Amino acid sequence: MAAKKKEDNQEEKKLTVEEAFMQIEAKIQALDSDEISLEDSFKEYQEGMKLLKYCHEAIEEVEQKVQKIAEDGSLEEFE
Repeated sequence: MAAKKKEDNQEEKKLTVEEAFMQIEAKIQALDSDEISLEDSFKEYQEGMKLLKYCHEAIEEVEQKVQKIAEDGSLEEFE
């Protein structure tokens, strides 16, 4: 199971935030469908939540970098 989670994270890391949002939108449309089964809707929901978490983490990282730059004016990489 740990190997699967690591694989999922690596796949998500290859996405841009914009691509992740597009995938989330596709999942929302699938969930809105009248023809989706309960099992498939649960799967879409889980995958969407993983994508949302990825987006949140990516945005947080950028915000921290911006704050670091704003504090001292340098372009030092945030660690």
